[in-house]
Amino acid sequence: MRDLDLKTLRLLVAVCDLGNIKDAAAQELIEPSAISKRITQLEDALGLQVLVRGRRGTEPTPAGQVLLEHARTVLFTMEKIEADMAGFKGGIQGHVRVVASASAIAESLLDDLAAFMREPRHQNIQVDIEERVSKDIVGLVRDGVVSLGVCWSQIDLGGLESRPYRHDELVLAVPLGHPLAGQPALHFEDTLDFEHVGLPPSTAVYTLLHRCALKAGKPLSYRAVVSNFDAAFRVVGAGLGVSVVPLEISRLHTAAGRIQTVALLDDWAHRTFSICFRRQQALTPAAQRLLAYLEERAAAAPSPQAAD
Repeated sequence: MRDLDLKTLRLLVAVCDLGNIKDAAAQELIEPSAISKRITQLEDALGLQVLVRGRRGTEPTPAGQVLLEHARTVLFTMEKIEADMAGFKGGIQGHVRVVASASAIAESLLDDLAAFMREPRHQNIQVDIEERVSKDIVGLVRDGVVSLGVCWSQIDLGGLESRPYRHDELVLAVPLGHPLAGQPALHFEDTLDFEHVGLPPSTAVYTLLHRCALKAGKPLSYRAVVSNFDAAFRVVGAGLGVSVVPLEISRLHTAAGRIQTVALLDDWAHRTFSICFRRQQALTPAAQRLLAYLEERAAAAPSPQAAD
């Protein structure tokens, strides 16, 4: 099969979105007969019917549905390529892709990236950030998909180079009036008699807590498993369980008056995040500048003990 034509894919998407060839032709400033010809040529090249034409309009066949999904992906990628290249014409001298854990993003990374991009000397550097779980972060950095990753330092970095970044503290979020709410501090083992609200098994926190429960010889019982910390706070606030959460993220929710936090005495409750990358010398100048900036911000930040 010869290469698929982007114009034809764009017309196919328009026809499927609008439901008929006439409206798609008006939108794309082309004759309906020209669209019909392109679709017919596409079907001949594929050896499959991709559209069903009827009195009430046009809709994709099952094969057309699959092709439509791929067409959207291809067109999105082409638009991203055009936008990235246009950025260089407009003066962007670097493009850094970063992936980070939910904790790192919620704690301080977004503020650090915003401060980086506000500086006049960085105005020509574009930064993209995406949230992923720690094990995926390591894979994306190792495979060269992204330049920098920010994740919990205790995970296996698989040979990647790294630099220390920020610190955070894990605490126990409890509903007001909960039996543990009056405790000044406790060990995680002391929470295992109560139902928890947890994150998915793919997260580093989930793995950590299950290891601790196994060591204590007690089961970790979940009332609910949610996708992120914000959802965990809402479930805890509804009185359905307790949850191990980052202290900094909890401040907004404790201010709302539905939950309170209890310090955890376990050593692992004080965490360090790392910035990981394949090789520093192989980083682009823009990525090296961002790495240095994040290190400077981290070094200037107060330690958790000083913040207390």
